[in-house]
Parts: sequence; C-alpha cells; structure tokens
Amino acid sequence: MTTVVIVGAGPTGLTLACGLARQGVAVRIIEKADAFPTGSRGKTLNPRSLEVLADLGIGEQLAAAGRTHLPFRKYFAGAFVNETEPFADARPSAGVPYPAGLWLPQTRVERLLRERLAGYGVTVELATELVDFTQDGDGVEVRLADGGRIAAGYLVACDGGRSTVRKLLGIPFVGDGDPEPMMVCGDVEVEGLDRGAWHQWFGPEGVFMLCPFEGTRRWQLQATPETDTDGRTVPPSLESFRRLAALHTGRSDLRLTAATWLSTWRVNVRVAERYRSGRALLAGDCAHVHPTAGGLGMNTGIQDAWNLAWKLGYVARGLAAPALLDTYQEERRPIAAWTLDVSTAGMAAVGEGLSTPGIGVEAGRVGDLTGLALGYPWSRLAAADLGGPVRAGDRAPDAVHPGPDGTPGRLFDHFAGDHFTLLGLGPGARPALTARAVPDHDVRAVALDDPDGSVRRSYGITGDALVLVRPDHHVALAVPATGRADVLDYLAALR
Repeated sequence: MTTVVIVGAGPTGLTLACGLARQGVAVRIIEKADAFPTGSRGKTLNPRSLEVLADLGIGEQLAAAGRTHLPFRKYFAGAFVNETEPFADARPSAGVPYPAGLWLPQTRVERLLRERLAGYGVTVELATELVDFTQDGDGVEVRLADGGRIAAGYLVACDGGRSTVRKLLGIPFVGDGDPEPMMVCGDVEVEGLDRGAWHQWFGPEGVFMLCPFEGTRRWQLQATPETDTDGRTVPPSLESFRRLAALHTGRSDLRLTAATWLSTWRVNVRVAERYRSGRALLAGDCAHVHPTAGGLGMNTGIQDAWNLAWKLGYVARGLAAPALLDTYQEERRPIAAWTLDVSTAGMAAVGEGLSTPGIGVEAGRVGDLTGLALGYPWSRLAAADLGGPVRAGDRAPDAVHPGPDGTPGRLFDHFAGDHFTLLGLGPGARPALTARAVPDHDVRAVALDDPDGSVRRSYGITGDALVLVRPDHHVALAVPATGRADVLDYLAALR
C-alpha cells in the first residue's frame, strides 16, 4: 500500500516527495494536468531554499541553470535612472554558503526535482485528478476522476490556492483578495534589450518589467494591465504586451515575439485555519497565498515541504509518534502569517515607489527575505539552549569542518540526509558521542575539536557542549557536554 499520496506536482509537492522517497517511504505524487507546465511562474530561490535543495542533491545543477547576480536597471517615465544590484556584495561565509538568491524559472526547478525523484523510482502521475477522498483512523482512500482509487496512510495536499483537498476538508481559507487582476504576466522573446539586467519601468502609467532567464531566449514580462474604454482589464496577449511596451518604455526598437504562458495575477492574502485534519495535511499555496513582493511564494512552499518531510517520514517509519505531525502547523503557520505580513507591506512599498524615480522592486524588501533568520523558537520541539545568539528552534549555521585527514569539509556535509546530528564540541563531549552513549541509528554523532573556535563562534557557544540538530537543520537543543541525558530524553519523547 502507498504510505503517502501527494496531490500536486509543483515545487512543494516535488520537494516533499523527494524528502519522503529518500527515507524509503512509499509515495505517489499525482497531478491533474495532462502535461508539465512550461511557463516560468516563480523565478527566485532564496538562500534557505538553496540549502534545502542542496541537501536533496540538486545544488550543483541549480547553480548551473541559474544566475546569482542580476542588476536591476530602472527607468522612470521611459528614461533610464539608475542600476542597482541588491546582492552585489554578498559572498559565501563560514556559516552561510548561499548568501544570495538564485534567479531561474520555476519550470527548471521542477524539472530538476522530477529528475531527482525519478532516481528514487518515483515519477509524477499526470492526468490523475483527485475528486474525493475518505479517511479514518487507519488511512485514507483517494477517489480519482477516472474511477481509480488509491489507498494510503496519509494524504498531503500541494494543489495550490484553489485546492480541491482543502475544500473537501472544509478548512476555511481566511483573508481577502481583489477581484480584478493587478498584473499581467507572460514569457516572451525580446530583441533590442540587454540581457544582462532585469529592466524595470516605473511611472505614472504603472509598471512594466522584463526579466531575462539564463541560458534561454526567454524573458518574463510583468506589467500593470491594460484597460478598455469601460475600465475592464484587457486579457494578456502578445499584441497587448507590445502596446504596453511602447507605452512604458517609449521605445520603438523593442520587438516582442513568441509570447507564451499568458497569465494574470490578483492580490490574494489568505491562510488556512489549520494545516492538518486527521491524516490529511496542507502545504504550499493551498495553505497560504500572498503578494508576490519579495519572491516568497515558491520558497515558502519548498520550506513547508522540508519541515513536513522528515516528520511525516519519521511517523511513517515508526520512529516517531503521530503527535509529531502536530508540530508542522505549530511551526509553519506562524511563518505563513509572517510571510503574508511582509509581502503585503512589500507590495505597498513597491506601489508607493511608482511615483519616485529610481525606485524598483527592491522597495519590496521590507524584511529579511533570505529565509535564514526564520526559526521556530516557540515550538515544543525547541528544547534547551545555552543562551547564545543561536537558540533552540533556529536554523543551525554551517561552519568549516575539515575531515579527519584534513580534507575540506563543512557541517552541512554531516547534516545532509534524514537523521539527527549530534555535534560534540571539545574533548569533554567525546564520551557522549559513542554508539553506546547514543544508541539510536538515526543520530549521526560528530566530534568537533574546533581548534580555531570557528564552530563555537557560529553557534555562540563557549566551552564544551552538545548540540542536537534536527533533520531539517534546525537546532533541537544545545546543552553542556555533560548533558547526554537531555539528548536521550529528547529523542525518546519523539516516540
């Protein structure tokens, strides 16, 4: 029997499927569309998502497909004003291997995740639509449009803002939205424009933006919609895009062709009242939708899946009690609330900047959008800490840690996988790291002599200590080197 059935094969569903399949959990991922999408849609992975996807084994492929540094070339009323690059000075450090985001179309992210998933023997089942399901204490039964049925232990909905699963569960989607589109979007080819920058025209008429994609001829177009004589939004089309280009740029030498993925975007700010109902869970856009400012949509979904994957895998494998799944909502719903607040404020800041020469979409960066500062210090899974800057529940920093033979290495190399990692800082922690001291096959013990103090500096720890890191790279607890019993109690409580 299938252990987990995932509905929806976007970045959220694919990340979750990879995280489960890597643990050996029997998973099926179904998608009602007949073919994989070709439109660019989301176009930025933030640093935290890059850490997640690198752990899943596609970091190098992503880096090869995208670009890290992209200048913002800004115009006002058609005239060039300035050029900025928000991450121009961002460089990797001991604790942060990915200090800047990566620009690439969502379709490329999905393709790489599908390839990774296929390596575990799992493929996306296209043209497979959930129409109903039932659940009881033993599992769920999914009913498909073609009359087929899938029996599974758990169901996870990753089927977008109009989620069928969420509606069937009767979970309210709280918030509001505008009935009229705020933006038209599409993928186009452009002649006469430098591909070395994201071109952003602001002015009294609104906004018109063209963002290039590395290694392709495509650009993503985003613009304030045209309206007809009755004030109604004109549907996106190549002809409309050309008129918008002429209106905002004032240029006659730009040639737009090959328009695909014609779409509109409406302001919608909503969050599900709960993320779990029995054996059914929600993740990604079906749990929360928000403005595009800051590029948090794809990233928040990926990080939902990352949080859920280890927990659902542990429960399915009998390594944790089902109550562990309650911590998914406990940890991720406050992050969704933060995301809605910061993206709404960012959208307002961009709107205010329309009338100011030199302002571009970076005005929407009203908070830390890297994802690196987001943690779960309020969670029941956040136990003791030593009072330093890294609290229980926070993202565990990376650090340089050479191997036994002196070869280069990093803490993230030890974290990679689906296990807890027990870091032992200093000789006083060695006795707690032996197999006899930590008799749990899902804990990797790592002794850190840390002669230059770099790891202690990253974690804000002095002296010898034990740091237990969760499979999703968040600190579970940090205790003195004599705190082996605290570690064992924490692990036992999961069961």
